[in-house]
This record gives sequence, C-alpha cells and structure tokens, in this order.
Amino acid sequence: MRTVPDFPKPGISYKDITPLIEDGDALHAATDALHGATKHLEYDRILSAEARGFVFGTALAYRARKGLILARKPNKLPRETISASYDLEYGTDILEAHADSVSEGARVLVADDLLATGGTARAMCDLVESAGGTVAGVAFLIELGYLDGRSRLKPYEVVSLITYATPND
Repeated sequence: MRTVPDFPKPGISYKDITPLIEDGDALHAATDALHGATKHLEYDRILSAEARGFVFGTALAYRARKGLILARKPNKLPRETISASYDLEYGTDILEAHADSVSEGARVLVADDLLATGGTARAMCDLVESAGGTVAGVAFLIELGYLDGRSRLKPYEVVSLITYATPND
C-alpha cells in the first residue's frame, strides 16, 4: 500500500490499496486475515459499499460462504431501496440498499476497505438496522486511527487489520 498526499484534495493523505489488490498473494493473505479476524462474529450476510468496499466485501463473502449485500450510490439499484446519508472527511453522500436484502433479525457484518471518520460505515449500519437486521460487527482492512472513526461505530465490535496512528504513518 502507499500513501498519496493531497488526494482527493489538499490535506488528505489517501491510502492507496491498489498495489495490494493487484498482488494476488497479498490480496489472498488480506482476505484470509480479515476472515480470521471476523469469523467469531456469527453473521448471515455481509454488507459492503461501492466501490473499493466491494473488493473486500466480495472476497470476504466468498471466503466465508456468505451472501453479499450491495450498498450503492443513489439510483443504481433496480428494486425498492432504503437509504442513509453520511458525511465523509471531504464531503457528504448517500448510500442505498435493496429494502428486501436484509431480513428481519438477520445478522450482518459490515465490511469496507477503510475506516476514516466512520461516516460510510455508520450509514451502512443504519441501513442494516432500518431494515430490521442486527449489525454483527464492522470490519476493515485499514483504520485511520487519527480520525477516530471508531467512536461513531459504538457499540459495534470493530475489527481492522492495519491501523495508521498518524497521517504520516
């Protein structure tokens, strides 16, 4: 992985995961490690957000033999949807999921590539709960600890494989 300074705007230290994704052995190892760190959570499905979240959500769903629920930008899903808005470290957005993707009482693992401010993950948790499901936990490849996104995800169990304590790590 590498850090790209001032992307997508000045002051942001973007964590580029494409080198890991492009390396088959590294992607396999990261997926196995994420699966190992989350298998105790007992979940029925995984919910991930586009676009980079789909990479790890899909790989983890395949590894765990679980279904994958897609959280997408508005107007990208064909059936009735539920939505949640959220703040990013550099803007605001909305996520949608199919209204019937989370059954009443389903335990859902929320998975994404990166925990920054916690806005995206919190919106995904809100989607699960608004559909009648339970958030089993929240899992990330990377956590930007200096942005304290974990605090927005209480009381859920948060799992991350790599934590950056400062923007310069």
